[in-house]
Amino acid sequence: MSSTKFHCRRGPLSPLPFVAIILVLACCFCICKKWIFKKKNKKKGKDKGKNAINMKDVKDGAKTEALKDEEDAETGLTETEKEAEPKESEKLGKLQYSLDYNFTENTLIVGIIQAAELPAMDMGGTSDPYVKVYLLPDKKKKFETKVHRKTLNPVFNEQFTFKVPYVELGGKTLVMTVYDFDRFSKHDAIGDIKVPMNKVDFSHVTEEWRDLQSAEKEEQEKLGDICFSLRYVPTAGKLTVVVLEAKNLKKMDVGGLSDPYVKIHLMQNGKRLKKKKTTIKKNTLNPYYNESFSFEVPFEQIQKVQIVITVLDYDKIGKNDAIGKVFVGLNSSGTELRHWSDMLANPRRPIAQWHVLKPEEEVDAQLSVKK
Repeated sequence: MSSTKFHCRRGPLSPLPFVAIILVLACCFCICKKWIFKKKNKKKGKDKGKNAINMKDVKDGAKTEALKDEEDAETGLTETEKEAEPKESEKLGKLQYSLDYNFTENTLIVGIIQAAELPAMDMGGTSDPYVKVYLLPDKKKKFETKVHRKTLNPVFNEQFTFKVPYVELGGKTLVMTVYDFDRFSKHDAIGDIKVPMNKVDFSHVTEEWRDLQSAEKEEQEKLGDICFSLRYVPTAGKLTVVVLEAKNLKKMDVGGLSDPYVKIHLMQNGKRLKKKKTTIKKNTLNPYYNESFSFEVPFEQIQKVQIVITVLDYDKIGKNDAIGKVFVGLNSSGTELRHWSDMLANPRRPIAQWHVLKPEEEVDAQLSVKK
């Protein structure tokens, strides 16, 4: 039995598989090349972005510069001249006042009539204005109008008299400063008016309106502040003064501190009726007292008395020097008069307020004035 053998005939290979392989490799090569090229370009773009110039920005910048040049050409000002150009001044309101001179009595009479269009200094959109009046360069005698509450157009109608020989008047300057009153903090200066006396014609009464200018800070030695409360009970005829505290007192000792205490005088017609004083607080410029003192003042006398508060520095060996002084009651003005008026308007209720201490001689001069 013969077996049949099958032989596979080996013919020539088909060219199709080689073509397919070559095509696949070509595609892969193209994809890789494209990916590498893109990555390089991306990196290059990042580096270029740091230092590159965006043509859009260039165009916009050129446009802006062109507009600037056009504006400068219209105004005719350089950049430096623009900066130096004065800005529109802030509106601070205006004050009406009068000036007269009495040649017989050698007195300058200053009338504070009214103010208008004052700026609002309080949160409620109003102010509590008053006017301080004094002469430069001495500033020894200062007057204050009454405080007018919650108004931007106060009417004062008050007059103040300075005893000045006419031969000396020409060398002085009258200063009228409008302040905003604040019971528990520093009073803000709204603005002032300075009038050189050698520019005023005293052959007649001068009356005029002037715009307030930005007020310069008064270069006066700071003596400190004192806080005290006033309470009056009309039915009992009892006036109570509570000395609460003082702050930022002037340094009186070599060590840079003081030993402050407070004297309280009840005065009438220039005479001291009663005197009281607090305890001494050692080595401090910010003493706390909270000490109460009562005086008997009948209701019919309350408008005729004064309470004089003096802060002194205690000295064991020498004289006790006065640091500063303030008074309320008859002949007082400004913030002191406001405190006294508030006390009378609120019987049986304690009214507390901070006061700026003044030089002793200035207060004594005011106490000696009879209105």
